[in-house]
Amino acid sequence: MTHAYAASSAAPARRPRAEPTFTEMSAAGLRAFFKIAHDWDLSADEQIVLLGSPGRSTFFKWKQAPESARLGRDTLERLSLLLGIYKALQILLPQPAAADAWVKRPNSAPPFGGRRALDRMLAGNISDLVAVRQYLDAMRGGWA
Repeated sequence: MTHAYAASSAAPARRPRAEPTFTEMSAAGLRAFFKIAHDWDLSADEQIVLLGSPGRSTFFKWKQAPESARLGRDTLERLSLLLGIYKALQILLPQPAAADAWVKRPNSAPPFGGRRALDRMLAGNISDLVAVRQYLDAMRGGWA
């Protein structure tokens, strides 16, 4: 009988945390993006392009109330890439001002051809965000 008692006195099992919803991921991603946009001193037009060119009214709704946004996969992927770029810069350039300024400095590395990383990201394609992210990941790994 002691065995049955020991089993029944065990702590209740914890429920696994549910995966975040698209709405929760959208809100968190947008809040982070708008902080990055502030740190990088991006104009509203630049922000709109980086987010995949939503309508201006949609963009300003997202900015005003990110918790009510439900973003599509394309925009969520863009946010993920931008957050990764931001994080990589914070690791590579521990001085926040230097990390934030990097995207606006001309860069002679092959993905940029003397232009700014921001210019590459503003070309509007996800592949351009991927190129910047891959470049920074290679720099972090010492491959570039």
